[in-house]
Amino acid sequence: MKITMIGLGKMGMGIAENLLRHNHQVNGIDIDQKVEVVLTKLGGTFFTDIESLLKDSTTRRIIWLMLPAGSITNNTVMEIADKLTVEDIVIDAGNSHYQDSLKNAEYCRARGIHFIDVGTSGGVAGARQGACMMIGGEQAVFEELKPLFIDLCVEKGCIYSGSAGSGHYLKMVHNGIEYGMMQAIGEGFNLLHHSLYDYDMAEVAQVFNHGSVIRSWLMELTENIYQEQIDLNELAGIIPSSGEGKWTVEEALRLKVNIPVITQSLMTRFASEDCDKISEKLVALLRNQFGGHAFVKDE
Repeated sequence: MKITMIGLGKMGMGIAENLLRHNHQVNGIDIDQKVEVVLTKLGGTFFTDIESLLKDSTTRRIIWLMLPAGSITNNTVMEIADKLTVEDIVIDAGNSHYQDSLKNAEYCRARGIHFIDVGTSGGVAGARQGACMMIGGEQAVFEELKPLFIDLCVEKGCIYSGSAGSGHYLKMVHNGIEYGMMQAIGEGFNLLHHSLYDYDMAEVAQVFNHGSVIRSWLMELTENIYQEQIDLNELAGIIPSSGEGKWTVEEALRLKVNIPVITQSLMTRFASEDCDKISEKLVALLRNQFGGHAFVKDE
């Protein structure tokens, strides 16, 4: 198939490489024109403007977006939808909010264009070698594109999840689960670190990942971290949150569904970014006020 890629960052370029390895044709564009060298070397064709990229209308066009969630993706969908023709296909495989995908699907539908939302998991390595994809939109269009998704995904790593928005909704919940799993691993190894035993953490992670109930790719990555002997004292301990966990918690609040582990993992990320720590300082001072308890001054 001929795929037009918009967004050739780490994930986008990984998808492009995967497509080209499976003998698909890739035309691409990115705000960083230095990636032209990389795409060309892989066998793709780079364009410098949207008009030239979309000029070929002799065949049904398949536009694959791999852009940051929010206004960048939404504005790009509207921009290209206004330039496409009936029956063309727009695929948003970034981490968009499912509500945005519903609006984008409607915008495309009003112009006779098909919109597919794809929740993509597996990281950069997965994009290159075999991803996991959760795909929402019209089932007939999914069936038409199924060979493409099978090429891009690991075995059994592709699911048609339902109508528009369902792919990104599924990925949102997936990322919420990911937050909780990573938090549990971090807390467990923190307890091991403070115990009276001198564990070899790389060996612990290795044995946890071979035959145990908690074996996983995340545990494999934990083993990699300890094998690299990274000095954790050099890190700030700040955990950025890109938005999907927050969306998961907001959806749980909307539906009145109890998800305490995922919610707490999100709160921990927020706390890690709070350098002022006003709440902790105020609690320390309150203890001093009512009980005369000592507080520690920052040096």
